[in-house]
This record gives sequence, C-alpha cells and structure tokens, in this order.
Amino acid sequence: MAADSDLAKTAISCVRCGKPANLQCPKCMELKLPREDAAFCTQDCFKASWSTHKSAHLKAKMSLLGTGSPGENNSNGLDEGWQYCLRKGQARTTKLPYFDWTGTLRPFPISGKRSVPAHIDHPDWAVDGVPKIEPNSDLQHAVEIKTSDQMERMRETSRIAREVLDAAARVIRPGVMTDEIDRVVHEATIAAGGYPSPLNYHFFPKSCCTSVNEVICHGIPDARKLEDGDIVNVDVTVYYKGVHGDLNETYFVGNVDEESRRLVQCTYECLDKAISIVKPGVRFREIGEVINRHALMSGFSVVKSYCGHGIGELFHCAPNIPHYGRNKAVGVMKAGQTFTIEPMINAGVWRDRMWADGWTAVTADGKRSAQFEHTLLVTETGVEVLTARLSSSPNVFPWLNV
Repeated sequence: MAADSDLAKTAISCVRCGKPANLQCPKCMELKLPREDAAFCTQDCFKASWSTHKSAHLKAKMSLLGTGSPGENNSNGLDEGWQYCLRKGQARTTKLPYFDWTGTLRPFPISGKRSVPAHIDHPDWAVDGVPKIEPNSDLQHAVEIKTSDQMERMRETSRIAREVLDAAARVIRPGVMTDEIDRVVHEATIAAGGYPSPLNYHFFPKSCCTSVNEVICHGIPDARKLEDGDIVNVDVTVYYKGVHGDLNETYFVGNVDEESRRLVQCTYECLDKAISIVKPGVRFREIGEVINRHALMSGFSVVKSYCGHGIGELFHCAPNIPHYGRNKAVGVMKAGQTFTIEPMINAGVWRDRMWADGWTAVTADGKRSAQFEHTLLVTETGVEVLTARLSSSPNVFPWLNV
C-alpha cells in the first residue's frame, strides 16, 4: 500500500469501512484509477477487501485493451467466473497491450472451462489436454479407407455437428458475446450426446472457435460483444460414437459493408468449387488450384499456413489439404476417404500472425478474413458432403436465394 498525502487533504473515505483514508492501492495508482475507488484507512482494510477489490484491476486492464476501438466497454459486468490465463506461458494480459496488433480487434476475458457429463464419451485429451493416440498414429501418414460402419457413424456425427452450428448461427446478432455462441455450441453438443472436440484439445479452452473480422482461424470465444458490421466464423467439431464431424461458416453481423460481403461469398464459392471436383482419381493438390484461381480472380488471397485434413476416429490426420496453388500435397482421392476442405480467404495479403495466446491467427495487414468448411466422404462416383446444409438450416446467405 502507498501513502498519498493528497488523500488526507481531500478527506477521501475508505472504500471498505468509510473511515478517513490516507492509503491507496498501488495497483490502482499504476492503472490511474480514481482515488476514491482505491483509498483504504489501514492495511487490514485493504487485505480484507482484496478478494473483491482486485476485480477493479481486471476491468481497468480490459478497458485499456479496448481504448480507441469499438466495443471497449464489452467487459463490463463480468462475474467472478471470468479469467485471462490460458495456461502457463500463454496469457491474454500483461504483454498484450504492447503487442504489435495488426487490426482493431483485441482480446477480452474468457470464461471458465465448461463441463461435460461423465456419461458422454470423452476423447483422450479431455482431462489433461494432451492427445495420446493421434500424434503417433499410422494414419498421420496413410489415408484411411473407412469401413461401412465408420461411414455411417460419421454421417450421424456430421449431421449433429451441422445442427449444432445451425443453433449457433441463430443467436448471432449485434450485442451477443462470442462466449454466448460457445455456450450454445457446448449445450447443443451435449444435448445430442456428443463431446465438443475442441474443448481442451492441446489446451484450447472453449468448445468452438469464433473468428471475428481479421481473425483467420482459432479465435477463442470471449467477453467481446459482436458489433454491427462484424463478420464472424464459427467452427464446430463434434465427437460422437468414436468419430469426429467438423464444419464452419462465416456469418454477417447486422449491416456489413460490401467488400466483406464479397469476401464471404467468394469464400463460400471457393469451397463449393473445390467440392465439385472431389471424386476418385483426383489429386489432392488440385483442390488448392481450384480455390486459388477463384480467390485471385475475385481480388482476394489464400492463406497458406492452415490446411484441410483427414478426419474420422482421429480429429486430424492424413491427408493434408492445402488451399493454395502450386502446393505439393501428395496422393489421389479414393472411395471411402474422409477429409475436410476449409479455405481461408483474406481481403488483403495472405500472410498471418499469431497472438500471444498461442491460438488466435490474424491477417498480417489487419484486413478481414473468411472461411467455410465441410467434412466430405469420397464415394465411388463422386462425393458426399456429410455436413451439408439441411432444409432446417437458417437462411443467412443471400446468394443461396438467387
């Protein structure tokens, strides 16, 4: 505690007991908070108030993070369940105000880990955050041909994933926190008897990814409220009956500018065109050529750091599916293979940066990015989109009505 002679002169009262105060919280002084909110009469009063008083420091830090950008007061009114730290060595405070931000987005507090009932089948990373089977599996090098039983389970899981994503899409509007989207995804997944695959996967703290504006992928749902004009990608993966189903879509929040609309529509078209060539005998590298061509013709660029992937009983495995041109992906498609295509298209340059949280990938120039993803099954004659839109899916993309 620091003594402040000015406190006595202005007869400021202790925030705990109301007695005259001549001591001030040093952290409050550092954060330049109002003196009347940081004054205490004795060290004992300060210590007794610490458990509640420290919340003022959290709110002040988040206000600093938001200074000069839209939504800076989004963290107001958070309860005690909110935290900043992801794991040792990766945090969303302290260093971050000095981070070389590429755009206007800033991190906000994240809520505590959501629980999954014990009766639901958990993947092997659920408890300690470390996948055990996946990293050393032979399927990291050889593309699995699914059995009829695996295919049927993947159809069921992928349909659940689609219904979960649709539930998330229905709550997207200005003023909704991305953490609320995560809550909807979490609860809908559990209601269907599934486990949200991202939860604690390599310590990822939430049940889905929400990537806003310049975030390319792996955005962490937090206390930031969506704002009119935002775009937000929601990435959902469900683990059910021993297999995963993975998909994502990018949505408009309120009134979005024309360039963002073009970006999102172009990204949707990139995925659609890529799916149209999937069939036995086609080289995996051709997917990137199709996507790259359409993106460049539209004036956009293709992210190179993140790819589509094989999926099934493993969350990520072979094959690797690059989305850019002149890639060196090996192999050809065969009936029975399952994988994702998930192009990430940027309004500006293709290069990306990583936030200090170790997850949030953003565009290097701060311009917007969009993404769409489906889980696919190669059939004898073509492709089956396992996560295809349903007749009940919300009608949120204007170009599908043309």
